[in-house]
Amino acid sequence: MEIFANPDTWISLLTLTFMEVVLGIDNIVFISIVVGRLPQEEQGKGRVIGLGLALVFRVILLLFISWIVGASAPLFNVNLPFTEEEFPVSWRDIILFGGGLFLLAKSTTEIHGKLEGEEEGHGNAKAQVTLSKVLVQIVLIDIVFSFDSILTAVGLAEEVIIMIIAVVFAMIIMLIFAKAVSDFVNKHPTVKMLALSFLILIGVMLIVEALHQHIPKGYIYFAMFFSLMVEVLNMQLRKKTEPVRLREDQIKEPMNDE
Repeated sequence: MEIFANPDTWISLLTLTFMEVVLGIDNIVFISIVVGRLPQEEQGKGRVIGLGLALVFRVILLLFISWIVGASAPLFNVNLPFTEEEFPVSWRDIILFGGGLFLLAKSTTEIHGKLEGEEEGHGNAKAQVTLSKVLVQIVLIDIVFSFDSILTAVGLAEEVIIMIIAVVFAMIIMLIFAKAVSDFVNKHPTVKMLALSFLILIGVMLIVEALHQHIPKGYIYFAMFFSLMVEVLNMQLRKKTEPVRLREDQIKEPMNDE
């Protein structure tokens, strides 16, 4: 095809693929957390199907790119209280606002369950979680994340085929690292709590975006990266201090027996 003979096409493809992977980090974190509540033998299937659904939704929405761009057009206006101004509401605003509320509710519920120790019993909490329920949650949030992803793609590439190829490449990369990310998040309780806090932050960002207030995503991702690096340092510190603490406990026990 002629478009692939143009060097700018390959630059757009690489840039868009990188951006799709970055924007897909929050999607991987969400999938890792909800899939982690499934029985061990179903978690791999949940991750693959979840990311597969994300890919399908993005490709379908890209095929209706004109509607996505037009989704920012106002549907109706809302009269703001105490002012004479009107607030225009579009499909994009409704989807982002609903997705933000869903992320806030889901993350808060997960944090509550973790603090109350519901996951410790494994029996009741995990027995109520089925693959179909997890996939419904993944589909709902995929729709929201797909809007954000596609609106970014429109600004970086002009050809739909380039956008689709970039999305496919990004999903393959995320699928390769999804298990490692999921295992890491679910293995370390403090990292999981940090990930849930990230999702709350993203939920707030979506709601703010729906209210037509822009927050540069670079600030959000920098805060997430900085917090993660601090937690990694804490994990390394705990590894070094844990053997020392155990030795001190072993020394104290014989002294107490005497």
